[in-house]
Amino acid sequence: MRYAVTEESFASLTTLWTSQNHLRWSSIFVLPTWLQVWWQEFGNGDKPLLLAVRQGEQTTGIAPLLLREGKASFLGSTDVCDYLDFIIAPNREKVFFNTLLDDLEKKGIEQLDLGAVRPDSTVITTLVTVARERGYEVQYQPEAVSVELDLPATWEKYLAILDTKQRHELKRKLRRASAEGKLDYRLVSDRLLLNQTIDAFLKMFTESRRDKATFLTPRMEAFFRSLVSAMAQIGLARFGILELDSVPTAIILYFDYNDYIYLYNSSYDPRYESLSVGLLCKVLGIESSILTSKKKFDFLKGNEPYKYYLGGKEIPLYRCQITIR
Repeated sequence: MRYAVTEESFASLTTLWTSQNHLRWSSIFVLPTWLQVWWQEFGNGDKPLLLAVRQGEQTTGIAPLLLREGKASFLGSTDVCDYLDFIIAPNREKVFFNTLLDDLEKKGIEQLDLGAVRPDSTVITTLVTVARERGYEVQYQPEAVSVELDLPATWEKYLAILDTKQRHELKRKLRRASAEGKLDYRLVSDRLLLNQTIDAFLKMFTESRRDKATFLTPRMEAFFRSLVSAMAQIGLARFGILELDSVPTAIILYFDYNDYIYLYNSSYDPRYESLSVGLLCKVLGIESSILTSKKKFDFLKGNEPYKYYLGGKEIPLYRCQITIR
């Protein structure tokens, strides 16, 4: 049976995701909900090109692209979508990419500019090879890093992976904060409470660091609010709150998807900075993830020192450019 390429909508992609299909939705950043929120806030009138490769009634894969002046890129920007990829059924990558590239040629699209992508993305593992086999010019190079932590089975095993100095320093910070009052970490996952908590989160976000205050433009704040609300509707959004004597001192925003924790952003009250509450909130988020048997704690893009201090390992992120001819 021949393969066909169809243009999709966010609604049809959502139907595919909710239908428990065989496609591999590799991270939160490729989910229809995430992509639609990004499009609504940052689309700027550019044309989304949501393509699906189908064989009869079966969907082989999805290409969530953005079309601009003859060039196609992933839908989503690297400042808020840490890494991206195509959504493809396992073991169907080669036929998907050959069919997709045939279609892009017919559409007159001259270049694919894809970033940021992980080394285990289908872009690096398959598309680069397929494109070169077709005689296309392919360039890819590292442009950033992501940091992640494979979670062990217990908190004690997690502490054991830290070096002696890190482990002792972490325990010292926890003791020091606990000596100031009742230290408590609590999780917010209820949809209504999530929408209420974001006000406190954004207030701390702008107060904690000048660069974060600059980053949080009115459009970016609208994106954060829409994202939390939309991801709460599909049950993936979480806030982790560190309290001292019932007073919130730090908050982490993360997403819980397929037993992976994606630490999206964080904030803290500067009045408690001397107690390292921002770091401790993340530490207790790791502990909570271990207690609920999560597999990975993804600190996401950026090489901030605390990520390595807490045991994270660096993953390169690439930008891949393919000239189609």
